[in-house]
Amino acid sequence: MSSGNDCQAQTLTKPALGEREAAELVDRVFGLKVSWIGSLPSYDDQNFHVRVSGAGAEEYVLKITNSEDSQEPDLIEAQTRAMMFLSAEGFPSATPYLTKDGNIMSLESGDTRPGSKKYVVRLLTYLPGTPVAKITANAQLLYEIGRLAASVDKVLSEFQHPTVKNLHRGQFIWNLANVPLLDQYIYALGQNKYRAVVEQVIEQFKDKVIPKLSSFRACINHGDLNDHNILVDSSSASLENPQYRVSGILDFSDMSYGYYVFEVAITIMYMMIESPDPLSVGGHVLAGFESVLPLTAEERGALFLLVSGRFAQSLVIAAHTALLYPENREYLTITARTGWKHLMTMFEVGQEAVEKAWFETAQAYTQHTPVPSVRGC
Repeated sequence: MSSGNDCQAQTLTKPALGEREAAELVDRVFGLKVSWIGSLPSYDDQNFHVRVSGAGAEEYVLKITNSEDSQEPDLIEAQTRAMMFLSAEGFPSATPYLTKDGNIMSLESGDTRPGSKKYVVRLLTYLPGTPVAKITANAQLLYEIGRLAASVDKVLSEFQHPTVKNLHRGQFIWNLANVPLLDQYIYALGQNKYRAVVEQVIEQFKDKVIPKLSSFRACINHGDLNDHNILVDSSSASLENPQYRVSGILDFSDMSYGYYVFEVAITIMYMMIESPDPLSVGGHVLAGFESVLPLTAEERGALFLLVSGRFAQSLVIAAHTALLYPENREYLTITARTGWKHLMTMFEVGQEAVEKAWFETAQAYTQHTPVPSVRGC
């Protein structure tokens, strides 16, 4: 759900093609005839679900990147190459259908008028499954998502391509290290109790997290494993205790160099959003993550503020962007529906109690003992 590689106010133009124009684009650029097309939600790009004619009636996602991000084709190529690398390593990530010229993407004009904006266009394989946001994630699925987050970052440590240097995105507003940059967007919250807690998060982040960054283990982060970007299907017929497996990983536009602990913090935050028992989520995700990549003591010590920092990023940037694009407000403020409540609850309960619940739950997995309830901790 990103836009831009710097921390300045967004000046992007979100693509606004109609379904007929999108179908013609698929034909012109990729040489495929569209038999059915439907729009998909997106933070600041434009996506279409496409079914093409011919044997097998294959399905794709036509992804049209916003005008600002389209000015960085090397970054988009790095993200796409990483998707291809993960797919080759057995992960359920999309891969691009090549253009008629044999490229993984194409720069196209939004219309035929002189001076019209240009957008990077890709056609990606369609991944079936249900977004985690549409189900109630049980402990088994939260554990699997934690394992997924760690496994993705671990495998990406082996990713090599000439464009990978573009993932060093120092001022990228969605990089978790850049929570202090929220200062310039906080005006979008107005004056209320929410602004006060965000200011508290930013100050604590500056004092307690930033000085420790050099001690964290660096890696490439997916950076946006939210409940809309992870698809699952059920591998069990049991309605009472469904067993889920991950069937798709979406949206690599927030990829950047970061730290392993960033990925687990981001994942915990997003898995809390729709949970009926949000404070219990962290322990299950952490247990899955640490089954692949155990955190160090310093990384664990920063986890509460990193999760809080991601809440602050999501809530503040959404409020800022909704002021710029009120027509997209409903999608932009999905996190805010429960996010403010969860962030406030974390600070009311306190770091010590929340961490205790998370760490005891994670520890229970290693001891093969029943996971303790943390409801109302």
